[in-house]
Amino acid sequence: MKYIGAHVSAAGGVENAPLRAHEIGATAFALFTKNQKQWSAPPLTAKNIELFRQRCQDLGYPPCAILAHDSYLINLGHPQAEALERSRQSFCDEMARCQALGLDRLNFHPGSHLNEISTDECLRRIAESINIALSKTEGVTAVLENTAGQGSNLGFRFEHLAEIIDFVEDKSRVGVCIDTCHAFAAGYDWNGKPSLFEEDNSSIAAGYENIIGAFDRIVGLDYLRGMHLNDATKPAGSRVDRHSPIGHGEIGADLFEKLMKDGRLNGFPFILETPDETLWPAEIAQLKGWATQR
Repeated sequence: MKYIGAHVSAAGGVENAPLRAHEIGATAFALFTKNQKQWSAPPLTAKNIELFRQRCQDLGYPPCAILAHDSYLINLGHPQAEALERSRQSFCDEMARCQALGLDRLNFHPGSHLNEISTDECLRRIAESINIALSKTEGVTAVLENTAGQGSNLGFRFEHLAEIIDFVEDKSRVGVCIDTCHAFAAGYDWNGKPSLFEEDNSSIAAGYENIIGAFDRIVGLDYLRGMHLNDATKPAGSRVDRHSPIGHGEIGADLFEKLMKDGRLNGFPFILETPDETLWPAEIAQLKGWATQR
């Protein structure tokens, strides 16, 4: 089964997120459990938790259809000890909030080396940060999101994700979310010719089957815990993360139809982060239509 939805607002309380997802015809949703642009947040109340759980149950949103996202401020690979510790504490809090809400996965951007430490050291810091968070929580999977490769952000290569996972102790509680726009911006051209990573001149897979095959070979499809469905404003390999509505960008609608029809990709949430929220009901309906076609 494919769970299809969008990243909805939790304004007024996390318990409002499932209501907003239901209003747009979603069978899945993503949310921030706190303000994503602030370090601290009031703790969840017993009422927040009870209403969120009850509404998810009443509206048919199991944990596997919900993809929480952490704060944009967190950098689990930060090169400076004090900032790294602050990020780790915040990430542990985000994981604990998910646990309280009965959620089983937290999506996050891996981290950035800020040009102060090596790629390998940063990847190991990210894995160590995940290990700390997993040791302090139960039942929540840490879900790495691939990035577009802007600035010093890591996670834009499938090999980065695989290396982090390799150093995570409890592999049953680590996963990956593929963002279609991020992959395209990083150089994984869903439609065109293979290109090269600037770092080592290694070839990047191109075309749908090649990219899915490369991910399966390098990381493993068993680690997929979600996908972000976004068309791209900028060309493949631009390293610029700019989303477009489905079928209105450089990727085109064909990719999303293939994703919906791919029987290997089931059991996790497909989340729209496209910029025009008024299009979400129509985009969700189209995705559902493709998913039911054979």
